[in-house]
Amino acid sequence: MALLLQLRTVTGLRGRADRIAKAVFRGLSFYTRVLENCEDEARFDETFRWPVASSIDGNEILEIQVFNYSKVFTNRLIGTFQMVLQKVVEEGQVEVTDTLIDDNNSAIQTSISIEIRYQALDGTVGAWNDKEFLETPSVHSEGDGRYPLETDSLLSSHRQGLDISPGKSNQQSAEKSFRSKGKEKTKEHKAGKGVFSAMKLGKTRPSKDDHRKQDEPAVLEAEDLDRKALLQGLEPDTISLASVTAVTTNVSNKRSKPDIKMEPSAGRPMDYQVSITIIEARQLVGLNMDPVVCVEVGEEKKYTSMKESTNCPYYNEYFVFDFHVPPDVMFDKIIKLSVIHSKNLLRSGTLVGSFKMDVGTVYTQPEHQFYHKWAILSDPEDLTAGLKGYLKCDIAVVGKGDNIKTPHKANETEEDDIEGNLLLPDGVPPERQWARFYIKIYRAEGLPRMNTSIMANVKKALIGENKDLVDPYVQVVFAGQKGKTSIQKSSYEPLWNEQIIFTEMFPPLCKRIKIQIRDSDKVNDVAIGTHFIDLRKISNEGDKGFLPTFGPAWVNMYGSTRNYTLMDEHQELNEGLGEGVSFRARLLMSLAVEILDTTNPEINSSTEVQVEQATSVADQNCTGKMEEFFLFGAFLEATMIDRKIGDKPINFEVTIGNYGNQIDGMSKPILRRKKEGGDGNEEESELLQNSSEDEGDEDGEMVSVSSSQPMKPLVTDRNYFHLPYFEKKPCIYIKSWWQDQRRRLYNANIMDKIADKLEEGLNDVQEMIKTEKPHPERRLRGVLEELSSGCLHFVTLADKDQHHSSRTRLDRERLKSCMRELENMGQQATTLRSQVKKNTMKDKLKLVQNFLQKLRFLADEPQHTIPDVFIWMMSNNKRIAYARVPSKDILYSIVDEEMGKDCAKVKTIFLKLPGKRGFGPAGWTVQAKMEIYLWLGLNKQRKDFLSGLPCGFEEKKTARGQNLPSFPPISLLYTKKQVFQLRAHMYQARSLFAADSSGLSDPFARVFFISQSQCTEVLNETLCPTWDQLLVFDNVELYGEAHEMRDDPPIIVIEIYDQDTVGKADFMGRTFAKPVVKMSDEQYCPPRFPPQLEYYQIYRGNSTAGDLLAAFELLQIGPGGKSDLPPIDGPTDMDRGPILPVPLGIRPVLSKYRVEVLFWGLRDLKRVNLAQVDRPRVDIECAGKGVQSALIQNYKKNPNFSTLVKWFEVDLPENELLHPPLNIRVVDCRAFGRYTLVGSHAVSSLRKFIYRPPDKKAQHWNMTAKHLNGYLAMTNRAHRSRPTGEIVVNMEPEVPIKKMETMVKLEASEEEKERKKKKKKGGGGGGEEVEEEEPDDSMLDWWSKYFASIETMKEQLRQQEAAAAEAEEKEEMEMAEGKQVVNKRGSMAGKGSKAQAKNKEKSKAPKDDKKKKQQSAPELPEKKNKPRIDELKVFNKELETEFDNFEDWLHTFNLLRGKIGDNDDNATEEERIVGRFKGSICVYKMPLPDDITKEAGYDPNFGMFQGIPSNDPINVLVRVYVVRATDLHPADINGKADPYIAIKLGKTDIKDKENYISKQLNPVFGKSFDIEATFPMESMLTVAVYDWDLVGTDDLIGETKIDLENRYYSKHRATCGVSQTYSIHGYNTWRDPMKPSQILSKLCKDGKVDGPHYGPGGRVKVANRVFTGPTEIEDENGQKKQTDEHLALAVLRHWEDIPWAGCKLVPEHVETRPLLNPDKPGIEQGRLEMWVDMFPMDMPAPGPAIDISPRKPKKYELRVIVWNTDEVILEDDDYFTGEKSSDIFVRGWLKGQQEDKQDTDVHYHSLTGEGNFNWRYIFPFDYLMAEEKIVISKKESMFSWDETEYKIPARLTLQVWDADHFSADDFLGAIELDLNRFPRGAKTSKQCSLEMVTNEAELPMISIFKQKRVKGWWPFVARDENDELEVTGKVEAELHLLTAEEAEKSPAGLARNEPDPLEKPNRPDTSFIWFLNPLKSIKYLICTRYKWLIIKIVLALLLLVMVALFLYSMPGYMVKKLLGA
Repeated sequence: MALLLQLRTVTGLRGRADRIAKAVFRGLSFYTRVLENCEDEARFDETFRWPVASSIDGNEILEIQVFNYSKVFTNRLIGTFQMVLQKVVEEGQVEVTDTLIDDNNSAIQTSISIEIRYQALDGTVGAWNDKEFLETPSVHSEGDGRYPLETDSLLSSHRQGLDISPGKSNQQSAEKSFRSKGKEKTKEHKAGKGVFSAMKLGKTRPSKDDHRKQDEPAVLEAEDLDRKALLQGLEPDTISLASVTAVTTNVSNKRSKPDIKMEPSAGRPMDYQVSITIIEARQLVGLNMDPVVCVEVGEEKKYTSMKESTNCPYYNEYFVFDFHVPPDVMFDKIIKLSVIHSKNLLRSGTLVGSFKMDVGTVYTQPEHQFYHKWAILSDPEDLTAGLKGYLKCDIAVVGKGDNIKTPHKANETEEDDIEGNLLLPDGVPPERQWARFYIKIYRAEGLPRMNTSIMANVKKALIGENKDLVDPYVQVVFAGQKGKTSIQKSSYEPLWNEQIIFTEMFPPLCKRIKIQIRDSDKVNDVAIGTHFIDLRKISNEGDKGFLPTFGPAWVNMYGSTRNYTLMDEHQELNEGLGEGVSFRARLLMSLAVEILDTTNPEINSSTEVQVEQATSVADQNCTGKMEEFFLFGAFLEATMIDRKIGDKPINFEVTIGNYGNQIDGMSKPILRRKKEGGDGNEEESELLQNSSEDEGDEDGEMVSVSSSQPMKPLVTDRNYFHLPYFEKKPCIYIKSWWQDQRRRLYNANIMDKIADKLEEGLNDVQEMIKTEKPHPERRLRGVLEELSSGCLHFVTLADKDQHHSSRTRLDRERLKSCMRELENMGQQATTLRSQVKKNTMKDKLKLVQNFLQKLRFLADEPQHTIPDVFIWMMSNNKRIAYARVPSKDILYSIVDEEMGKDCAKVKTIFLKLPGKRGFGPAGWTVQAKMEIYLWLGLNKQRKDFLSGLPCGFEEKKTARGQNLPSFPPISLLYTKKQVFQLRAHMYQARSLFAADSSGLSDPFARVFFISQSQCTEVLNETLCPTWDQLLVFDNVELYGEAHEMRDDPPIIVIEIYDQDTVGKADFMGRTFAKPVVKMSDEQYCPPRFPPQLEYYQIYRGNSTAGDLLAAFELLQIGPGGKSDLPPIDGPTDMDRGPILPVPLGIRPVLSKYRVEVLFWGLRDLKRVNLAQVDRPRVDIECAGKGVQSALIQNYKKNPNFSTLVKWFEVDLPENELLHPPLNIRVVDCRAFGRYTLVGSHAVSSLRKFIYRPPDKKAQHWNMTAKHLNGYLAMTNRAHRSRPTGEIVVNMEPEVPIKKMETMVKLEASEEEKERKKKKKKGGGGGGEEVEEEEPDDSMLDWWSKYFASIETMKEQLRQQEAAAAEAEEKEEMEMAEGKQVVNKRGSMAGKGSKAQAKNKEKSKAPKDDKKKKQQSAPELPEKKNKPRIDELKVFNKELETEFDNFEDWLHTFNLLRGKIGDNDDNATEEERIVGRFKGSICVYKMPLPDDITKEAGYDPNFGMFQGIPSNDPINVLVRVYVVRATDLHPADINGKADPYIAIKLGKTDIKDKENYISKQLNPVFGKSFDIEATFPMESMLTVAVYDWDLVGTDDLIGETKIDLENRYYSKHRATCGVSQTYSIHGYNTWRDPMKPSQILSKLCKDGKVDGPHYGPGGRVKVANRVFTGPTEIEDENGQKKQTDEHLALAVLRHWEDIPWAGCKLVPEHVETRPLLNPDKPGIEQGRLEMWVDMFPMDMPAPGPAIDISPRKPKKYELRVIVWNTDEVILEDDDYFTGEKSSDIFVRGWLKGQQEDKQDTDVHYHSLTGEGNFNWRYIFPFDYLMAEEKIVISKKESMFSWDETEYKIPARLTLQVWDADHFSADDFLGAIELDLNRFPRGAKTSKQCSLEMVTNEAELPMISIFKQKRVKGWWPFVARDENDELEVTGKVEAELHLLTAEEAEKSPAGLARNEPDPLEKPNRPDTSFIWFLNPLKSIKYLICTRYKWLIIKIVLALLLLVMVALFLYSMPGYMVKKLLGA
């Protein structure tokens, strides 16, 4: 369907001007060319064609506008013509001449004449009206005789007519117009010279000059645009770049882009580590259990220890599982956590409940981890039961190079909100239900015919005949369970019709279902093919989502080739690992899910997998109707064939499914109805093997030709062959039959195209950012515009698909959800577009990348249809290499967007080795490069299958089809050929790969074009070669039409090699380029020539391996021969021989720069060839010039250089992006003038070292500081342009967090507020809140400070989140308030900010009110009673990351040596480091401005490096404080470690072995170590944590290295952190030997800053800043004295605010450093919290080290008196009387059941549940206030060497039991009280209820550590049969807490003993057993229990007697009465 418009003329124009016209239909605009200098008539004569996807409606409008064209200003509108298309729709063709109307809708004299035609869709493709398409060559001077392809541009229809989409005119070729990415001719492009393009294939080069080609519409320059925007009142912030650039040159699109990455990454094993911490379990169902947790990952199992007799065990045990497997296998492994009850050596225990999740789910979490989350346990055997408890754990999955940021661990006081922290990914509901997954397996087809199993081969050996077919069955694996169908014997088209049923929680936490067809065999079953179904793709969890559903649909399985040999080397491919290299089979299956109603009694509650019969699927209805498809391919080129293959004849085989396969080929399927019977009654007809005279059947049927003729390869060069496909190009064609489900692929194609466009746009934006071009945000806006229009377009295209027949439920649901998602995405893109500003650019870019991922996810169609196409290269009938082309990419559709992206296009394909052979270096070499053309479509649409081929060929057909027009050719004979010359300007490469053991390479580049190749010269020993060489390829012959060559030249492949003296050159990387083409009739002049140098990204396998700077031009050799070409200058440099340099117009413009180098020293040099480095020297080289450092005479004695600064001058390109790298090489000078290379480093970008002299105009110091780029700090220009006027910095004593109180509370949930209120009423809280009254300083120690700081850090993190949330909300408010905000902000900043402020207030006001109301009450007391503790800064990372590695003036360059391993995984950079060079570089343009060199104190010897310290050796006292380690990797078998600290600095080696901490993974060390060191010899500090072992050597757990020298010399003053406050005694004593005032005056002196001047009233002035602060200090005795120290400290803490010299000083801190183990590179082994102080020895000595030894736990004694029990349930039945009673006793413990459980005596025979005890337990314990943990030390087992320290929560457990004499006692109920927060006891037994346990959140909580003494009633609870909690008794108890001293003063006895005895309980007498006292018991029985019963019996007896008497005497009386006696 299409609308064609022919715009003929516009007449009656006034004046003389350039004219241009624009036609718009459905938002898609086309522009004509510009007609220059027309007068009254403009003859356009151009045809435009709009492909339309949905029929045109009669009232749609076509609009044409005519403009006067201007190069500079906007085009001025002359008039508009609008036409309603009703008549066009009815008649199909209309000619119109009409007048135009102007802006005011009044007619003007100008008139226009047009013709419009409309082609409606009428079903088949064959019936097109020929005249429409085959536009005659007369119209089309260079037309190719076929219709123009439909444009891509429909995706870019925009509103506002701002967008200029590609037009198409008859003058240009009628090829597909190609919309380039707003990149073309804007000025920015000229500036940046299109640097860094990965693969500039569909892009034309940016122009250099303003010479526009005659027929191109104008383009606004970006700068003009800003100017104009202001004129028109448009804000520059709303311009988008897609709408600014016009049409690019009409690039025809007959080629598609090749993929640059080669190596298959799937299937290659990698290192993974799964670490799981089991913290505790809660609410386990069951009575008095002994739970153990089993942790299972894949096949491996580990167990925790057993905790006895508790329902809430606390473990805190850490497990690590290491794997080395491919990612796919890893992510499918199941993590299973199960709680088992009473497991021991003999019995396996009973399962309480389990939880499963796959590793992939964890890996997709943020940071790859779940932290402190609760897993819900459920019982798989019992579906009807509810949950079985909760398990709290951390799970993390780390791959190589992932670093996991552990949230900071402090005292975990937050009451665990279980429901809010469930172990579930976002979006999964907490209430998961059981569901049944029904997987129906119907049948399979296309299985391999022969059996390759071992048995079959034995048979073959014996009988010599192998007719054995496979015995297939299907195995489904899901969530750790397997199900199998039955086995179909000897069948390759098996029919099963069975369903496999899994029962699993829904939504399942396992992503993939694995479906495998296997071949059953007596010896071992092998997989035939594997398919994975991703549940996320077949379901949607949104509110309009759907449950997983699939099919019935066919899935295709791929795997190894069918070569039927005994051992299949690619068997892994059949298991689903890696990319399949051949079609294996297809399986018809479906999946459905049903949520179970567990209340239904009939339900089968087992979760075992079941298999049952299922009904077969009717063939036609939903799998689609069988259609005949036609696949055509033409091989245009086969080059770069690896020479290893040998020179046997080579041919190519193409297969689709089994069609075209030479072994198991298929012919036309007999219609399948018969086959439902399942007896495979059709014999497959033999396929004719590509006989050249293919005889067809009678009806002109053609037989497929699936492979090319074998040909002998010709030699290209020493590495590659090529095949002589010159003018004759072989073709293949295959007919195949598939169910017609193209619609699925069409939708995927539309989405893929939107995604491709988006990706291309994003790459552009990133390139613009990288090359610092102006306005990347505009390009991003353009990208978003394209995205939103593309999305809306998809919705309209897909909409017509709603009622398509033969669709499965998944098709319908997916379509709905894709339409929803894309519509949504389109709207989001529109809103985002309006928010993209310069400053929000980065964040928005991230959001847009999420769009891209989402689009790719949506486009992936889970229900397969047509299998992929495989192209195999065969040499001598052996399969060598293959390529796999997804069938959707080459699928044809009449609607352009639905067409596959490579359909009917020439695609460059690189063949690769199959399976494992393709890993590593083997996979990097190209096996063959092919140019191949493919077309796949319905046979009946086959008419135009040749349309995309390059023109100028004749078809060669088989004899049979000679005169049939549509019969496919077997080869193409090109009659036209063009001759070209290719010039490759190879300038330089950088950041290449180290290929030699020296750490350098000897690189040369090899350029391939068609079948020629040439090399550059070899440059020795460099990673950044500047070849500066022009390679000329003469007489390059290309076949096809000339104009197509211009737009679509073939690609050039450039490979970089390392030359070795012996053996073959090593491959170092590859990149592609497209040349700029000049035809013989074009001028060699700007804008296109000479071409620009561009950067091309080099790839090696999948990793990038440098950049190539080059340019390529392809020049047509015309009839005049080469003389017409632009001349080439001969070789200029005599030394280089005949090498041609890159010509002048192309090589960069150079100017003179000076490079100054600061040589400081060398560090950590390793041995070279076993010899120590003794006299090293550093050579610096850049662009051929360089300088050498002084020689270090004795590296051991002093590794620093004697001469610090040297310089050299060099010519560098003006354009900084083209600056060559700077090479640093270190050589060792040996005897006899020999040199050995030690190592080298390439500084790839000089940018950060360039010094730009400050601008005179920049008044504000801040601005300049930015320019100077860090050199400022060194150069200390103190005098320049200061702002006058003083700035007062007011220093209140800060209360850092409380300022934001209101804001934070917004985050805190309701509960937290409640909790805070409770705390105030005397609740729990951290260690420092223990005392209500101000704590005296003696109470506080360093740890108080530390814990307070951690709280602060957490609070700050929370605030950041809150602030981010608020910002987002603000943005949403803005969006909601609509455009007015945007318009309100004018270009004036003031106005804008006011608008913003107003807006902010609006959005915040309501919230603030709410918050104030909620908090006003509780806030006051909190402020009062929280003491102000001085804090330090806790960094949860290394100090280096916070302060930019302390490279403020001294940089560290790693010296590398040794080749990079072939296998990407092995050699990390760490292993190649052989030392470090310390120094710096400064690059500046000559000459420097005078004022710098004339400045006072300028020392010319130091150049730009003024004021640097001397580098003589210096003695330093290093004091290392190690606080604690967290999450250490377990080193012992028991999953624990015995860590101790080892410190190494120079010769000092401290091992703190005797102080190891037993069995701890989170040890608190709290130690400081003093070491004396001499810099520079000893400057690398290593702090390691080792695991102590009784026997054998101690293992390294992990270590961290700190470069002390950089810290010491840094301007940030990292020697000793600056405290928050200055005090001279107490826990916060000033640590530095220099007082703040001394430090300040030294800083001012060094920085040449004026000051400090102390003034009255607590003021100090430094430079032009004034600081205020307190001026007196208290000493130990409370005496106050005057001091300036506080003021000086105030300045130091704000030193970064001081102009010029200021920078942030390191505060007093604790840093967290990751521990790494060289054996497990890149995987964190734990973290260490520590800090380092350094004091120079020539200064006064520092005071003693701070004591940070761990707090000793405080000794306490808890006395618990159990007074009484009540309402205890009665368990025992009496033998004689059958009455219920219980023999009650109470058991209690605090630490653990084994150590200290205590029982009361037994209250026998309680008949009411009442028990009286008056019994005292005494529990002594050690308690850590700060962590709220009890510390116990005990031996872990009888074999343990030493005691292990455990920290457990302080929980008191009380249980009530029924004592039995002979059997085990029965457990009745329990209560567990957390001593820090437990409910207050009830006053009476009546008030005591279940609420006290279940509803803790609402009750007031108390802490025994504050209350000291508590008495009350608490309930005992247990679970009944239905898992419901019920009260099983109540206990009246009294808790009394005493410190050890108090306990000594007032001792008390256990039980009822002295001292302080308790009185005996007054128990009722029945408790004496009744036969001791029978009468009493009887009395008791009669009186109490049976009283009423006896009374009832007596009454009944009386009644009976009366009735008997009545009956007895009645007859007598009757007789008397009757007889009247």
